[in-house]
Amino acid sequence: MNSDPSVKSSSAFDFPAIAAQFDAAGRSAGFRVEKFGEITGFPLFALTKRTPGPRPRIYLSAGIHGDEPAPPLALLRLLERGYFDARATWFLCPLLNPVGLVRGTRENAGGLDLNRDYRQPASAEIRAHVAWLQRQPRFDLVLCIHEDWEAKGFYLYELNRTSRPGFAESVIETVRAASAIELAEQIDGRAASGGIIRPDGDPTKRDQWPESLYLHVHHTMLSYGFETASAFPLEQRIATQCIAIETVLAGLFSPG
Repeated sequence: MNSDPSVKSSSAFDFPAIAAQFDAAGRSAGFRVEKFGEITGFPLFALTKRTPGPRPRIYLSAGIHGDEPAPPLALLRLLERGYFDARATWFLCPLLNPVGLVRGTRENAGGLDLNRDYRQPASAEIRAHVAWLQRQPRFDLVLCIHEDWEAKGFYLYELNRTSRPGFAESVIETVRAASAIELAEQIDGRAASGGIIRPDGDPTKRDQWPESLYLHVHHTMLSYGFETASAFPLEQRIATQCIAIETVLAGLFSPG
């Protein structure tokens, strides 16, 4: 999830228009729009769809780095397609850094990387987000969607404390049809194999927590971070993220 702080996104991100599209598509698909904060006039919000009966609880987030436009647009595409249906109870936080998205910068208005602010939140955005998360049930699956300007292809993080095998390998194999895979043996300072990073170590020894680590410690046993290569065309990145999301959820929904 590296981003170059000196480079703005080349794609204009019309936050008000895209937030309105999320609102309209969400309501049309039976979601509730839950506003949990406001930053310089821009809303912080979640879309929730609490399907009756026993269903897996799935959380997806995007837009925490403002120079990563493909992840929010991928969630919007799936939402408009009706993908988030009655198979699950859904929790979507698609636009976590409004000012960064408007400016095309990784950080928020105060120059803070919001995805390092979850252990002891200093930003209004993450304080509001954590307060909202603390009101939610535990999640069966977490997906945090990102991009990486240094990457030569798609890769993912898997954090799995369940007793069952995860879905990392199946995601990589399916994504190959849409994107190159980052095959470096070290990615973002961590050991990798075939485009898969499985972080280890004691999270309490880390001063700065990304969203995924906070969620894994407090809200879930199974989480993934998906990373597309920022150098690829925007449409390709959106399609790749959609494929990755659909693949891991197909694995979760499949019987047995």
